[in-house]
Amino acid sequence: MSQQPEKFEATSANITDEQKAKLKALFPEIVTEGGKIDFDRLKLTLGESVDVGKERYGMNWPGKADCFKTIQRPSIATLVPARDESVNFDTTKNLIIEGDNLETLKLLQKAYLGKVKVIYVDPPYNTGNEFIYPDDFSESLETYLRYTGQVDADGRKFSTNSETDGRFHSKWMNMMYPRLFLARNLLLDDGAIFISIDDNEVDNLRKVCGEVFGEENFVATIIWEKKYSPANDATWLSDNHDYVLVFAKNKTIWRPFLLPRTEEANARYSNPDNDPRGNWKPGDLLRKDVQKSGVFRITTPNGRECDPPPGRSWRVSPDSYQELVKENRIWFGKDGNNIPAIKRFLSEVKDGVTPLTLWHYDEVGHTQEATQELKKLGISAFPSPKPTRLLRRILEISLPPTGGHIALDFFAGSGTTGHAVLEANEEDKGDRKFIMVQLPEPAEEKTFSNIAEITKERIRRVIKELNDKDVGKLKLGSEVISNRGFKVFKLQSSNFKAWNTEQPKDDAELVKQLSLHVDHLVAGRTQDDVLYELLLKSGFPLDTKVEKITLAGKNVFSIADGAMLICLEKELTPEVVKAMADKKPERVVCLDAGFADNDQLKTNAVQTMKSKGVTKFQTV
Repeated sequence: MSQQPEKFEATSANITDEQKAKLKALFPEIVTEGGKIDFDRLKLTLGESVDVGKERYGMNWPGKADCFKTIQRPSIATLVPARDESVNFDTTKNLIIEGDNLETLKLLQKAYLGKVKVIYVDPPYNTGNEFIYPDDFSESLETYLRYTGQVDADGRKFSTNSETDGRFHSKWMNMMYPRLFLARNLLLDDGAIFISIDDNEVDNLRKVCGEVFGEENFVATIIWEKKYSPANDATWLSDNHDYVLVFAKNKTIWRPFLLPRTEEANARYSNPDNDPRGNWKPGDLLRKDVQKSGVFRITTPNGRECDPPPGRSWRVSPDSYQELVKENRIWFGKDGNNIPAIKRFLSEVKDGVTPLTLWHYDEVGHTQEATQELKKLGISAFPSPKPTRLLRRILEISLPPTGGHIALDFFAGSGTTGHAVLEANEEDKGDRKFIMVQLPEPAEEKTFSNIAEITKERIRRVIKELNDKDVGKLKLGSEVISNRGFKVFKLQSSNFKAWNTEQPKDDAELVKQLSLHVDHLVAGRTQDDVLYELLLKSGFPLDTKVEKITLAGKNVFSIADGAMLICLEKELTPEVVKAMADKKPERVVCLDAGFADNDQLKTNAVQTMKSKGVTKFQTV
């Protein structure tokens, strides 16, 4: 530890540095002096597996190169808590974030890297008339702040992606690619993403996902029957389905959970011969190819001789067949003269059903049902909502009920994902968590100022319904009720003034900037605002346990049971520095202004922290 505390890094994770670190870990020999990557040496290391040809299979479109620049540009924004819009802020693990999802995904990189079990998104379908994220959102936080009226009244920027635009598909892919790239980083190795889409962009989306997640990690294209009746006024064919694309982070280890067996599935099993092992159903004893060991003649109890048909063979060898006969596992029909079948007992089958790729509306809901769900909650107008049952099915096959796993939805819309998580937890007393991100884009429902308000209000009303049902059943303050809530955070510029490198470097401007940075906290921001920015950018999730304690007469925030201490007081003393060091946290962060230009106090603080084994002491 030097004589000065480290400066706190007030930006999101640097994706480029992280990618280089991965390369260095795999191929340390390719890193040159200064941390540069020697690509010629990488080619030598990989040998013939490097494709150096000019023509190769792949997907390209106008603006793709800029997608990578967008990904690599760290965010200097923050997420500001809105306690008055939250429910059970101090106890809940759920999050609703109001803001542009690109900036938000960047901000979540440090704290949620590899921690999300499942992602569901319902992005704009690019039909030519719906709202598309303004083009410049990928370039500047200021664009978002102007759009939401947080900077000035410079005209809110709306955008639709017209089919007459020469880059109709390219614009949509440029919007999706960086978001999917950043989302992939957040998934657990055994996590998966589910993406709703229709025919307009399903082929492009699959190709983009193939690049981001790897073609080898494509799992399935689910067909969701979204309507229960035909549209007889359709010009061509009635459009009755949407798709849900499924990609795994690592398909070799991701598996969907089995669905519960239905009465209909169990009814296929019976016990015509009163076998003591219970109900069973006949299975095909033939395979669809020829295996030498499976080509032999079987004689039925009534003397009929059975040979495998041409091009086929029995699934078992002669010896294995005789063992099955002894065990009464071969069925020749009631008259003992049928082609043999193998008995498959209900007691021996998997405790569930493998999910299908065709999802009928009677099983997972339809669009009209989704609209009715919102109307019951007092929300009368919302375009193309998804039914809660659709999300329940996705959660059922991808999100365990226990373990505190996270479902992320960064195109949250009306909040169906959060609704589904709350319902699932209510049903089995699980501890699933949700993170939903929604842009405050204009709402058709005039009761609400924007869609983010609908997202929040829907979840409030769902929570109220659940609580009303449980009056008298649960003790207030129980774990179940405490997690029936959500913390609201809003995307905002950093709490710390950034040094403006774009201004002219004349003396007058330099003096002006220096005067602004005497206290570089943005005016009007609270300690709560600063606290959560430091938490997020230090790699702590937003639901991390935070306790406010008093040490030597000063307020100090204890993070994760004392793993980190944050003091945002502006008049630090030797006593509070010592009291924090005596707690022996791993990290301590203080305001630089707290030392009030007292270099001696700052130097002594560094030594005090070092003597107590504090790993990192930072000022901001």
